[in-house]
Amino acid sequence: MSSSAMNPPIQDQLQTLTISPLTVTLKRLPHITDDLPNLQTQTNPLQSNSFYHPCDDGFYISHSDVILRQIVFDFSGNFPSSSPHLAYHRAGPRKEIFFDPKQVCAAIVTCGGLCPGLNTVIRELVVGLWELYGVREIFGIKAGYRGFYSGDLIRLDPKLVHNWHKRGGTVLETSRGGFDLQKIVDAIQNRRFNQVYIIGGDGTLRGAVKIFNEIQRRKLNVAVVGIPKTVDNDVGIIDRSFGFQTAVEMAQEAISAAHVEAESAPNGIGLVKLMGRHSGHIALDATLSSCDVDCCLIPENKFYLEGKGGLFEFLGIRLKEHGHAVVVVAEGAGQDIIPRSDSEKQKTDESGNPVFLDVGVWLNSELKRWWERDHKGELFTVKYIDPTYMIRAVTANATDNLYCTLLAHSAIHGIMAGYTGFVTGPINGNYAYIPMEDVAQAKSPVGTKDHKWAWVRSITAQPDFQFTT
Repeated sequence: MSSSAMNPPIQDQLQTLTISPLTVTLKRLPHITDDLPNLQTQTNPLQSNSFYHPCDDGFYISHSDVILRQIVFDFSGNFPSSSPHLAYHRAGPRKEIFFDPKQVCAAIVTCGGLCPGLNTVIRELVVGLWELYGVREIFGIKAGYRGFYSGDLIRLDPKLVHNWHKRGGTVLETSRGGFDLQKIVDAIQNRRFNQVYIIGGDGTLRGAVKIFNEIQRRKLNVAVVGIPKTVDNDVGIIDRSFGFQTAVEMAQEAISAAHVEAESAPNGIGLVKLMGRHSGHIALDATLSSCDVDCCLIPENKFYLEGKGGLFEFLGIRLKEHGHAVVVVAEGAGQDIIPRSDSEKQKTDESGNPVFLDVGVWLNSELKRWWERDHKGELFTVKYIDPTYMIRAVTANATDNLYCTLLAHSAIHGIMAGYTGFVTGPINGNYAYIPMEDVAQAKSPVGTKDHKWAWVRSITAQPDFQFTT
């Protein structure tokens, strides 16, 4: 172990860089030496790991390696130079680390809903800590945040988690709610955890920020990292969340089945409800990749049923021309037009999120009511498919499994280097470390004014649902 304390981090030395005419600002990452400045470093054990043979040329990431968030510019000279452009520290192993692997006691927790790849992330955290850094004290927290202060821990090792990536769901179990800040941090302190890996979505990450802040307030030598998890792909800043590509792949199977059902009946409509409470990314990507969808309804683009330019008029024309139609609707779409009772308006789940009404069931009923009213006596069929829980529960595909591995290892390298209060994820294809608070607050809605949504409109020829006068 080094006899000298860490020099001021490079993020304190380099805040901005001007590349005319651009100003780039490096987002500062919290570090455990912020509150414990006398912590000492030691050489990364990867240096002597016979399986890696690290060389000095490019293997280790320096504190000055950064990733730009914005990489597309107008080269004609119309640079948006009025505000600084953001850069983030690049993820990867550092030559010096701030944790003695023999003294590390790591905790891993999964919170919120299921998502393909959860078990892969857990497995790779365990394998990475054990095999890369020689950590032997690794524990799984059962059933989400409440598991920190209730229930038994699961001691994890590579042999136990060996086949977990082949299973859907999370072996550690998960739940919503149960967030009690003082009890959680007391448990972290009493059980001597000094590395905490939190896997979850925006609500979970907001809780992780509070945990990180309380740990800082107590000046504990504990590092916290978040691994963003949301099958809806609605986490901001990062390119995408793990499990998303698997979800799109599975959604295509539901769309294909709906298309077959619709084609096989006179005036047949296949209706598929997909995940997406606030962002319609799964519905959008599944629509583009399947090429069988006639109308894609997402939360970011309001729609209406009756009148000129409405859904019913469009479907009536499509059925007359082709004899069938396929409609994909994200679960968060249409919530503003579904009738609600006063009690339904007040309902929230255990995490405090508003309870959504089932747009698929409602739309199925409205389609049948419309046809009976306007086309009485003509044959008509709606086949409604809701594959939501099937999609959430499947194992990750090869692309997502690889992604989960890289996320887990990036998190380990960052936390061993002393960073804390951060999230790891890809930005423009390169893995980065991002302040957790930034990610917890960021959203990733579908841009209904960009080229991707224009592509949806062009292949479906669906209306824009703008009221005409």
